[in-house]
Amino acid sequence: MFGTLMHVPERIGETKAAEKIELMSERNWDVIIVGAGVVGLAHAWSAAKAGKRVLVFERNHRAQGASVRNFGMVWPIGRASRLEYDTAIRSRAAWLELAREAGLWSQQCGSIHLTYRDDETSVAQEFVATEQGREARAEWLDCDEVLRRSPAAKREGLQGGLWSPMEVRVNPRQAIAAIPIWLDREFNVEFRFGHDVGQVTSNQVVTSAGEQFESEKIIVCGGHETRVIFPKLYDSLGLSQCKLQMMSTRPQPNRWDLGPHIASGLTFQHYSSFDGCPSLSSLRDRIESETPELNRYGIHVLASQNELGQVILGDSHEHGPQVSPFDKSEIETLILRELRRIIDLPDWSIESRWHGVYAMHDSGTVIEETPCADVHICIIAGGAGMTLAMGSAEAFWNPAEGKRA
Repeated sequence: MFGTLMHVPERIGETKAAEKIELMSERNWDVIIVGAGVVGLAHAWSAAKAGKRVLVFERNHRAQGASVRNFGMVWPIGRASRLEYDTAIRSRAAWLELAREAGLWSQQCGSIHLTYRDDETSVAQEFVATEQGREARAEWLDCDEVLRRSPAAKREGLQGGLWSPMEVRVNPRQAIAAIPIWLDREFNVEFRFGHDVGQVTSNQVVTSAGEQFESEKIIVCGGHETRVIFPKLYDSLGLSQCKLQMMSTRPQPNRWDLGPHIASGLTFQHYSSFDGCPSLSSLRDRIESETPELNRYGIHVLASQNELGQVILGDSHEHGPQVSPFDKSEIETLILRELRRIIDLPDWSIESRWHGVYAMHDSGTVIEETPCADVHICIIAGGAGMTLAMGSAEAFWNPAEGKRA
C-alpha cells in the first residue's frame, strides 16, 4: 500500500525541448481550459481523448484549491440520484484507468459507516433495503464482520456497519500534480501554470498580463473562483461558499492499514442519499438534542489513509458569513472527539492541518452554464469533484457514454 510520491517537476515541460514548447505555442487550439484542478484536468483528458488540441491555464504554479484539500475519496455511496450515481461510477472507472496509465496510487478500499446507536443502525439497515442501496451493492455487517474488515473500528458499543464495496481512494495531492505531466507527455496537452486569466469571451481568453489566446471552445473550471471572471453570472446561480477544516496524522507505525474508508453515523445526515430512510428524522433529532455543537459547525466525521500511511481526518462545514480565513481550534477538538468515539489509531499525532473552500448549491451538484457562444462553465458543487468530475467530463465530450449528472 505504501510508497513514495513520484517526482513532480515544478513546471510542466521543464524536461521538454524548447523547440517543442515553441511549436505548441504557435498551434491553433481546439479547446482552452481555465483551471487545472480536478474538474479542469478531467475536461482536459476527455477532450484530448476526443482528439482535441488542448491548452490549460492555471493561476498558480500548481493547483492549490479544493482539489488538493480533501480526503481523496471517490464516494459513489453519497450520490442521491441515479444519474449522479451513474456519473460517480464512470468517475470511479476513470480514476482506476488513470492509476494504471499514469502510474497514480489508488486503492479499491470500499467504505464502512460504523453504527453505535440504535437510530444509526436503523438508517443503515433501511438504506440496504432501498433500491439505491441494492444498486450500490450495500450490505449490513454485524459487529464481528466489521471488526474483521476494519482494524480501526472500536469494539465497545459497536452494533455493526453499512458496507459498500464501490469507494476508491487516491492521493489528491499526488494525482493533481502528476496528471498534467502525464497529459503533456501522452496527449501533448499544454499547461500554462502561473497564468491568471482575467477575461473570457467567445473564442478568446485574455490573461491578466494582457496576452490573448483564441480557441474553438473554452471551458471554465474555476470552482468558487469562477466568480472572479463571471461575477454577475456566478451570483445569479445562487452559489455560496463552504469551508471545511481537516487534518492528517503522521504515517502510522509498522505499516498499519486503516482498511476501508470510515464514516460515522453522523454522516447519514450529511449525504442526501440517505434522505429516504424513515429513521433519519429521529437520528437528526437526537444529534441536535445531544450534540448541537456538531450541527453548528456542520461536523460529520470521516477517516481515510494515503499510500504514505497518513490518516486523513475531518471534517466540518461552515457556510456563508461563517466562512473565515481563520481556523477554529474548537472545530478540530470536536472532530477528534467524535472520531475517537468510533476508531482507534496506533498514533493520533497530527502532522498537518488545513482548510478548503468549495462552492455550494441548494439544489444541484454539477452546475453548467453557457455565458456566451462556445464558452462553457462547469462547477461541481458540494465537494463532489473527486467523485463526479471524471464521469461528468467524459459524458460532456462523449455523450454516447451516458447523460451528464
